[in-house]
Amino acid sequence: MNENLNRYLEAFAPVRNDLLTEMEGYAKANGVPIMELSGMEPLLQILKIQKPQNILEIGTAIGYSALRMAYTLPNATILTIERDEDRLSKAYEYIERAHMENRVLVIKGDALETEHLVSPHGPFDCLFIDAAKGQYQRFFEMYEKYLAPGGIIFTDNVLFKGLVAEELESIESKRTRNLVKKIKGYNEWLISHEDYETVILPVGDGLAISMKKGDSHEKA
Repeated sequence: MNENLNRYLEAFAPVRNDLLTEMEGYAKANGVPIMELSGMEPLLQILKIQKPQNILEIGTAIGYSALRMAYTLPNATILTIERDEDRLSKAYEYIERAHMENRVLVIKGDALETEHLVSPHGPFDCLFIDAAKGQYQRFFEMYEKYLAPGGIIFTDNVLFKGLVAEELESIESKRTRNLVKKIKGYNEWLISHEDYETVILPVGDGLAISMKKGDSHEKA
């Protein structure tokens, strides 16, 4: 998204409490990738409509998105997975300071190796994928089986600063080029998935919304 437009939209974001503002500052100062406000606010608005009770987040980082969802959805429980020990330490600290230990539950480890710890907590009304971008498809394939009827899968960063619209040959960094190639591949796979209907919203860093075909989209 255009930076000027992004700043314009972020100016309309609701005021966050002191803890969330502190987390935003910590993330910016320490290079921790948390969801952009211009993507977070639309996500929370959709969740207010959906009213999920049980959410699985892949990629806790410092717990910012999990706490935003917990504050927005007072009846929801968020199970979140993180493998980075430093970020996990900050997440525990912030979750405790928010007094959300009973509603934001953390699994330590690689999401590709913790399915056995996640499965007892399912099914989930919502899956939020916001971890290693090169593994998005594997995360989706591993955990979509735990999605409740009418559930929604959200994937963040699918536009990757607009680079997905660029020719790969024009991207100088080999690492970035490979990552863009994987995200583009994921988007194409997701859009053509025969079991899901997916739209990509140009908000924040790009948010994909996937709903299973044939679901009533009504809570039981």
